[in-house]
Amino acid sequence: MAVKVAVTRERSAGETRVAITPDSAKKLIALGVTVVVETGAGAAAACTDADYRAAGAAVVNTLAEAIGDADVLLKVRAPEAEEIAILKPGAIVAAMLNPHGGREALRALADKGVTAFAMEFIPRITRAQVMDVLSSQANLAGYRAVIEGAEAYGKAMPMMMTAAGTVAPAKVFIMGVGVAGLQAIATARRLGAVVTATDVRPATKEQVESLGAKFLAVEDEEFKNAQTAGGYAKEMSAEYQAKQATLLSGHLAKQDMVITTALIPGRLAPKLVNAAQVASMKAGSVIVDLAIEQGGNVEGAKLGEVAVTANGVKILGIPNLAGRIATDASALYARNLTAFCGLLLTKDGALAPDLEDEILKAALVTHGGQIVHPSLKA
Repeated sequence: MAVKVAVTRERSAGETRVAITPDSAKKLIALGVTVVVETGAGAAAACTDADYRAAGAAVVNTLAEAIGDADVLLKVRAPEAEEIAILKPGAIVAAMLNPHGGREALRALADKGVTAFAMEFIPRITRAQVMDVLSSQANLAGYRAVIEGAEAYGKAMPMMMTAAGTVAPAKVFIMGVGVAGLQAIATARRLGAVVTATDVRPATKEQVESLGAKFLAVEDEEFKNAQTAGGYAKEMSAEYQAKQATLLSGHLAKQDMVITTALIPGRLAPKLVNAAQVASMKAGSVIVDLAIEQGGNVEGAKLGEVAVTANGVKILGIPNLAGRIATDASALYARNLTAFCGLLLTKDGALAPDLEDEILKAALVTHGGQIVHPSLKA
């Protein structure tokens, strides 16, 4: 019997993406598996039931029909309790499980005997690039952050020369130059803004300048060693943070839009902008906090809200920005998952994951009734 891969409707509030699109379903079916989709799973991402059927997937009406005897469950977010209850022991789950913040779901998956992979833990190595969900989704989030910021800003982004006078270009400052930050720089530049950016990793300076933006940072010895082997930012010392804050404070006061993107895996997001710095900004300026789901980079930012300060600064705490481009975000995420599924299957379509494979081993969080990832053991 063919391996059954289930795709269900996302039940997390506000989640518009779907784990597998019709195009990716077709690719999975070509690997020799059966794909079963819960009706309406892709509706918010413009993937209709008819599209799935045309791709060769079976569309079913109930969650039980989709999951009941599934060998693999593919999700965007961690499965909810009602989904975990239906899963058979020994099934495989692959999703963005929020492993550091979603321990309850991990415990439930382990208790059920499920082998679960957190797509956030995919290692940043060459052969895993096509499976890198953090990059694919952050890229779109960075783009969307600028669009949301421009909408809230209320003025033009590019310089405009008219018979009635000249409109000055917006000044945009990007704090944190990972995948999201680089896309934010590129998008703001395309909209005609004057862009500056900062990051604690020295390798980002050249990337920022290659996009036509100006780099701003305290470039001391600590700065020169502020990157992990995996390419992530290290948490900086209090002394460095104080020097950087002094440099940035004067700069922030002159900006029309600030986009913060700094995240540290497994930790609350570092605070980059304090209340005094927000208070120094001009009325009508906008801050978009991309780290809001991990506590936020900006003092005063509120999850799911637009906070307006006493001095008229808007702080946007919009979660799941990639989900605001659900069709493209789903397409990229589905390609990530489809590539990942190639590691779970043999050439003849049998389910036989090699848990010693460096990618699977890095992403494995529950197996054999236990939470097994080293960073999650407590």
